[in-house]
This record gives sequence, structure tokens and C-alpha cells, in this order.
Amino acid sequence: MPRPATFGNAVVRYFSFRLLPDPPAAGGRLTEYVTRNGLVIIALGALVLIGGAWYLFAGDKSGPAAGGPNARGNTGGVAVVTAHPEKKEFAYEVEALGTLRANESVDITAKVADRVAAIHFTEGQQVRKGALLIELDNTEARADLAAAEAAASDSRSQYKRSQELFNTKALSEAQLDQLQATLLANEARVAAARSRLADRVITAPFNGRVGLRNVSLGGLVNPGAVITTLDDLSIVKLDFAVPEVFLSTLQPGLTVQARSTAYSESTFDGRVASVDTRVDPTTRSVAIRALIDNRDGRLRPGMFMTVKLVRPEGQALMLPEQAIVPENEQHFVYVVADGKAQKREIKIGRRRPGEVEVLQGLTADDGVVVDGTLNLRDGIAVRVQGADDGLAPSGRANGET
Repeated sequence: MPRPATFGNAVVRYFSFRLLPDPPAAGGRLTEYVTRNGLVIIALGALVLIGGAWYLFAGDKSGPAAGGPNARGNTGGVAVVTAHPEKKEFAYEVEALGTLRANESVDITAKVADRVAAIHFTEGQQVRKGALLIELDNTEARADLAAAEAAASDSRSQYKRSQELFNTKALSEAQLDQLQATLLANEARVAAARSRLADRVITAPFNGRVGLRNVSLGGLVNPGAVITTLDDLSIVKLDFAVPEVFLSTLQPGLTVQARSTAYSESTFDGRVASVDTRVDPTTRSVAIRALIDNRDGRLRPGMFMTVKLVRPEGQALMLPEQAIVPENEQHFVYVVADGKAQKREIKIGRRRPGEVEVLQGLTADDGVVVDGTLNLRDGIAVRVQGADDGLAPSGRANGET
């Protein structure tokens, strides 16, 4: 029984009658015929696929070129956005990490061992220089002073009587000298007793704020034990280090800007007070100390700060960094002149976010392409567009999405 015809059989037979010799008979087997002429049929199929693909892609490309709004022939050149280099203030900036210290800081300690008799401050209190902080038991010291003063008074009386006897030749000069030496020794003992008595009274050595109290009333204090701390926080010192390569730019009076995670939205301004006379041979860095006004008391000793050291260096010719076209170690820009893009080599200097300093190759009057450089080559016609023409600041003309 003959095999029913299919669409594939009909296609093969249609092309076979026109392109292939010896087409299959109406009742012949198609598989046998394909086996005999397989290469020819494969070639025909490949031609059909290539033609279809060409038709699809050529049609997509020819449509916009013929009547699209972005057609280069209808618009007069490649769409670009330009900008002029500008003279701007450029400050030399160095970033570092630092630690805060109090302007003056001391641990309040005792010089002698004795009991705490009185406490005259509260924790966190602002005190003035000379304010009484702690009194130790001074009973024994007062007694020693009284005894020393009594001995000195007796020696003074004896010395005065001896001077009268010496004038009448009733006392030798050697005896008078001995009495005078005794008087001086007793007076020295009085001074020592008064000093020991003063050691029982602890006062503030400068204006500042006391810290936490580490002793209690009646407790025994040993020499060197920290009773409390005293810090002058009206001004804080910011110590930080920078690499030695910046040494030539460092000098007292430079402005610093410091930030802390505790006050993330605040910037604290200060000035460099001193630069260390030595460079650390291990880290090859130099220590710097800046002073920051802290009358509001927000900053505390020991805080970690990020520091930016600023040194104004006048004006510089600045250009948006997206205009730079780097090639190996060279830098180029496209300058628009007479409706064409001219590729020009430039020399660049320092950088800051979004901008680069131009040292040579441009003037403030040059129109430099900042968007669209990916589509340019030297001498190509361009069409300058502004922001109102719909180009994004980052540049659709650059081919970015």
C-alpha cells in the first residue's frame, strides 16, 4: 500500500522537480531518494536558513537607518555633551587616623599613706586650680609640727640670750655658733613638719573636670594609688601620624577636620600645633599634634578620630574625570572644534572625587566631550547636545545603560 504524502514529502518533491535530476516517482519511497541526494538537500536547507537570517537582521538595521530619529546622516554627527575646564580652589588633603588626648591630664594620688578624712568633690565636677579635693588624717602630722615649732622657739630664745652674753665676753664664739646651728636645725624641722602636714591635703593642680572616685571616706590610701583623675577638656589634643612623603607639606597652623563615629554628622575643626622632630624608623611616619576647641565638652580623651589634613594650594584647572580617555600611560580628551572631535593628549595631576587636575594641553575655553567618548574617533563629526536634549549626566552617548 503506498505511503500517504506529507508536507515534508511535498516540499522535497517541489524543489526536486526544479533543482534535482531524476525526481522521485509519485509512488516512490522518499527516504530512498533522500539517501541518494542527501548532500544536495542539506545545501538547499542551509541556503534557506542563511537567506532568512539575512532578511531578518538586514530589515532590523535598515529601519532606523532609513527613518529613525537617531540616524547619523539626518542629525549631522555623533551626539555628545561637552563641558569647559574650570578654575577651582584645590586644597591638598591627607587622611589619617588619630586619638584624642586631654589638653592637661593627671592622676590624683597621695604622697603618704593615711586614712581619708574628708572628700570635697563629686564625680564629674568642674573644679578650679587650687580647689580642695581630699583631706587625709593629719592628727600625727599636726603633733609633729607642734613639737618642731616648740623646739624651734626654744632654740630661738637661747640664741638671743647667747648673743647678749657674747657681747659681754661671757660666751665664746664657738658656743654661739653651736646655738645658731641648733636654731637653724629646729627651724628646718618645722618646715619639714609643715610639708608633711600639707601632704595630707590634696588640691587640683589646674582647672579641669574630675573623673570617677576610687576611694571612700575612712579608707586607707597608699602612696601612688589613684584617687581620681583630672582632665582639662576645654581644648583637646588630636595625635595622628602621616607617611614621611608628606613631610614637606606639614607645618604648624594647617587646618584639620576630624570626625568621630560617636557624632557621625558633625565635623570638628582644628589646627596643627606641632610636628614631631623625628620620623618613626619602623613605620616611616611622622607624628602630628593638632588642637581642637572643645568648650562644649562633647569630645573625650581616648576617642578614635578620622582626620583630614587640609592645605590650601590656590586654584587649579579642573575637568570631569569621565572626559579622560586613557591609553597605556597617556591620557587623551576629545575637544570639539568646527563641529568635529579632535583627539588631544593632556597631562593630568591630582585627583579628587569626580574631578582631575589638568596640568597641560587644555585651556578654560576648550569644549571637552564628557559624554559620548566611546563613539568618537579623531576627526569625526559631532553634534553637541545639552542636558535638555535628554542625555543623562553619566552619558547615554557613552553607551552606558
